[in-house]
Amino acid sequence: MSLHEHHHSHGHSHDIDNISGKKLFWVTMLNALITLAEIVGGVISGSLALLSDAIHNLSDTLAIAISYFALKISKKERNQKKTFGYRRAQVIAAFINSSALVVISLFLIWESYKRILHPEEIKSTLMIIVALIGLFANLIAVWLLEKDAHKNMNIKASYLHLIGDTVSSVGVVLGGIAIKIWGITIVDPILTILISIYLMKEAWGMVKHSVDILMQASADMDYDALKKDIEAIDKVKNIHHVHTWYLDEKTIFFEAHLDIDDMPVSDTEPIYKAIEHILKEKYGVFHITLQFEADRCCDKKMF
Repeated sequence: MSLHEHHHSHGHSHDIDNISGKKLFWVTMLNALITLAEIVGGVISGSLALLSDAIHNLSDTLAIAISYFALKISKKERNQKKTFGYRRAQVIAAFINSSALVVISLFLIWESYKRILHPEEIKSTLMIIVALIGLFANLIAVWLLEKDAHKNMNIKASYLHLIGDTVSSVGVVLGGIAIKIWGITIVDPILTILISIYLMKEAWGMVKHSVDILMQASADMDYDALKKDIEAIDKVKNIHHVHTWYLDEKTIFFEAHLDIDDMPVSDTEPIYKAIEHILKEKYGVFHITLQFEADRCCDKKMF
């Protein structure tokens, strides 16, 4: 019986994290200013949509701050107590941020329902001016994070918050114009409900994905094809007791037992290298642990 372990790292990831960290810091500062402006503007104008946008921005400021600190924590080196390192800090941050967005959206839908039942007068000019300022600032923030959002779940969670705020700001501007021209104040809570539904839809996907990672759900790969590929290797009889999981949204860990012909431990290295090549090149596995056996396990099921 022999046990092989191997992993490899991506040297450019720290450079990406450093760039993302700086962007997150400035986006946090920008969002804090937007939030302050919209809270003041919302209270004075009486616009629920503007206040809802302010609340979204406040949640975003906190969310992006969490993302920023999670990014810093995730770069800490592995140690005796954290042998897997701290990379899941970013997944936890993504879960917190996306869950908070779902809760906030539900709250805003309820507040909008109450506003529909009891309409209030709205100062549309101030509403439009403040919303335009928020829209401009949100567009800058979205532009800053757009590239990194495709590479990192943590950054993507913050990016989705900002996309939601951008859409929200557009809605508030249009709503303010409608109120100013036609005096239809019900536009304000209806816009808030539509914005909140959109945000919930976007955030829910992030909640599910982050929970899957934290619960160590299996990596997304074709296991039937993988079994055929590995069992086609010379001297490999069977692969069983397979476990796969994500350390973060990209890093796949793989472990399995393999039945092989009876042979000295030193002779298993070519088999290991053949399996390693398949798993890394075809299936994108990062870290591999294999246990070679000669009819040791009674249960030969793959999972």
